Amino acid sequence: MTRIINKLWGRVNPDLDDFVSKPPYVKLPPVDSSSAVVVQHLTKSYGDVLAVCDLSFTVPAGTIYGLVGANGAGKTTTLRTLAGLSKPTSGTVRILDADPTTDPLIVKRALGFHTGDTALWGRITPRETLQLFADLCEVPVAESASRIEALIAELELGAFVDRRCETLSTGQRQRTAIARTLIHDPAVLVLDEPTAALDVVAARFILDRLRLEAQRGKAVIFSTHHLSEVELVSDRIGVIHAGRLLAEGTVDDLLERTGKRSLTEAFLALVDATRVEDVA
Repeated sequence: MTRIINKLWGRVNPDLDDFVSKPPYVKLPPVDSSSAVVVQHLTKSYGDVLAVCDLSFTVPAGTIYGLVGANGAGKTTTLRTLAGLSKPTSGTVRILDADPTTDPLIVKRALGFHTGDTALWGRITPRETLQLFADLCEVPVAESASRIEALIAELELGAFVDRRCETLSTGQRQRTAIARTLIHDPAVLVLDEPTAALDVVAARFILDRLRLEAQRGKAVIFSTHHLSEVELVSDRIGVIHAGRLLAEGTVDDLLERTGKRSLTEAFLALVDATRVEDVA
């Protein structure tokens, strides 16, 4: 890590010495395909505001779980809790059998987290961004160069990889951010609205990449309010509204449960049912 800090800033912050000298990569527990991610009775409140209420679901390795809901439904809060950025009020979260609250380093090494709030640093290039995060994630020097080149090729970054990030289009930034998320080859991917603000072509490229990562054995969780996206790539779908998981299952499961012919109709029926219950 020190070499990239030297390159980017021209000096080493002495406060980083302890971090740089810490023991290398902590070995992760073996992946149980039935329980790469386990969420049990997760509740998160902010004062009097209940953001997530009694949420439970599991995500096996090699599958994609799409969390779908309107803006403010609780998607981001849920994913931030999975990533260890928000502490549960009650309930538990396990990532490869590690708790983000009590085992944060193990979880961070196992997890690739992407959200629109984590902007790229505009003054450096995508290549330098990947090298920086490879160093921060303690990817061995012997592996980082080949890993970076593989991601540049697979995510088609070559045309802009040596341009400053501040000059990139929205789609180019998003591809760079996804590559940054993948740099340490995490076993679990958590992505909060990874296709936000992208056109149809760019969004499809990102979704295809998520499917590829699942085929490679990763557990993938992503949130969106675009029903067409979860229908396209998700193995299972969780419908969240007002912080509560209204239903989950395959597309066919949700259609059968609601008696509807499309996922949009099924989603609206589930949400409308809660409104009727609230009025009653």
